[in-house]
Amino acid sequence: MKVLVVGSGGREHAIVTSVAKSKRVDKIYCAPGNAGIGELAECVPIPAMDIAEMVAFAKEKEIDLTIVGMDDPLVAGMVDAFEAQGLRVFGPRKNAAIIEGSKAFSKDLMKKYNIPTAAYETFDSSEDALCYLETADYPIVLKADGLALGKGVLICNTKEEAQQGVKTLMLDKQFGSAGDRIVIEEFMTGREVSVLCFCDGKHIKTMTSAQDHKRAKDGDQGLNTGGMGTFSPSPFYTEEIAQFCMEKVYQPTMDAMAAEGRPFVGVLFCGLMITEKGTKVLEYNARFGDPEAQVVLPRMKNDIIDVCEACIDGKLDEIDLQFEDNAAVCVVLASDGYPEHYDKGFLIDGLDTFKDKEDYYVFHAGTKQTAAGVVTNGGRVLGVTAKGEDLVKARANAYAATEWISFDNKYMRHDIGKAIEEA
Repeated sequence: MKVLVVGSGGREHAIVTSVAKSKRVDKIYCAPGNAGIGELAECVPIPAMDIAEMVAFAKEKEIDLTIVGMDDPLVAGMVDAFEAQGLRVFGPRKNAAIIEGSKAFSKDLMKKYNIPTAAYETFDSSEDALCYLETADYPIVLKADGLALGKGVLICNTKEEAQQGVKTLMLDKQFGSAGDRIVIEEFMTGREVSVLCFCDGKHIKTMTSAQDHKRAKDGDQGLNTGGMGTFSPSPFYTEEIAQFCMEKVYQPTMDAMAAEGRPFVGVLFCGLMITEKGTKVLEYNARFGDPEAQVVLPRMKNDIIDVCEACIDGKLDEIDLQFEDNAAVCVVLASDGYPEHYDKGFLIDGLDTFKDKEDYYVFHAGTKQTAAGVVTNGGRVLGVTAKGEDLVKARANAYAATEWISFDNKYMRHDIGKAIEEA
């Protein structure tokens, strides 16, 4: 069969890598793809948001299955457009992808259906938001309502920081129209865990857990980023917590979306906070996480095509979802200065070191193929992932593998997965 993957980042490289393992797949396309993906798939220069061109390409090439990796085209209705042309596509429709596209919608959904989450208020005007901050408790969290590349969340320790945050989001429009409306919610403390779930509109099955590191600098300092590294599984996500979440979060979310006339098919990303008062939902996403996919998918035993098609056909309950009994750690190699200002175009050395090395992966995120070789082309450049029999060994393997790669302006955190020493 022929498969098309939509996107160009490390998450899509991880998806393509999984698709390439399937014995059912003869040909893989990726639009627009990147230099690393190009070694496994034919990259097609169609922008991820050009829905009409993407549909036309899928029809022309008689694509059997399209997997939409990115959030923007999902929220814009790519799945609806494919389905309207009778094309098989994996991902939520527009009316279900709103669970990520609008934080206000998702918070209201949780409140309505008693799904545990932080207390919050929603604001459409900066004046009302600023007035609310006068009597709020601190620290406090500000969230842009719309999509902001994973960076539209501000943790504010003081009233002055929060006031500046409102200005940044709503007046300066740092994230464009995503900040037209904001959610202000209580600050929760605890262990943050990511759980990705396959969904078929009725049934939901969880993948192995993961834990992301959002801040740019060691010690969880610096600005929020799209993610500087991950590990899987999380030792803090116990069987007891998993059972609680299935009963109080995962299945209730599926049932709630169905009840709202928005059945969710695809990957539901549940960002959780394990607090002293119980586990609560931080946020939902409507697709594989990045860089969570880079540690979860390499550990999945199932054929990803079988699972995606079961979701589309409403038969996920027939899938026995299984993961390897090991661990994986991903360390992101970024351009120094990310997520603000950084240079690109630097030649990357050492990529060939990963070829034919079992249990080691280098997932391209911001790269570009040139006549001289592969060069840096973004803030997050590569995700170096390694497996190990446990998290300590996987972490050591991943950091050892980061030394195989070199490029000017290379930057990474050195404490990805350090929390596992405290488990």
